[in-house]
Amino acid sequence: MARPRTFDEERALDAAMRVFWEKGYEATSTQDLCEATGLGRSSVYNTFHSKHDLFRRALGRYLDGMTETQLGVLEDVERPGGERVRALLALIVQGEAEHRAAGRILGCLGVNTTVELAARDTAAAELLARDTARRLAALRDALAAGQRDGSVTSAREPGELARFVNAAVAGIRVSSQGGADQAALESIAEITLDAVTR
Repeated sequence: MARPRTFDEERALDAAMRVFWEKGYEATSTQDLCEATGLGRSSVYNTFHSKHDLFRRALGRYLDGMTETQLGVLEDVERPGGERVRALLALIVQGEAEHRAAGRILGCLGVNTTVELAARDTAAAELLARDTARRLAALRDALAAGQRDGSVTSAREPGELARFVNAAVAGIRVSSQGGADQAALESIAEITLDAVTR
């Protein structure tokens, strides 16, 4: 009969996610994962099978949590579409400011993974593509709603605008990692809004 696990697998997954977020996939060692999770090497491999499998699960967990928060803003039909986009950009800038205040300029694990692994890791690329598709669909719908209600004035196709806003979000994250302060990030957000709402 299998012995019951004596640890919280979800907590271990969160701890591993944090290490991958801070160090990246390649720079994270098995020892780093053991120290972060409090598990021995055999327990890490018995539970998660491989470093790559653990990373895939951690990345999926991160993306699902981040995207659910963003979709909550973008799918708020009580707000005009343009205001939903404004709220999303404010959420991103605020998140970067909070990380900086806590001394952690981590950026976004999704953006970091795109740069580090997407071109050569099929599993990571598939997770990232699925996540991007979800966010682009929600952005497209919010922008289309904004065009209908007059809060988005750009005549460009909503899917094109969604890709532009999504690229601006990634740019805010990377700029933050590069040392841009909150005022600079807010300026990027405002210019992005100008492009779609004025």
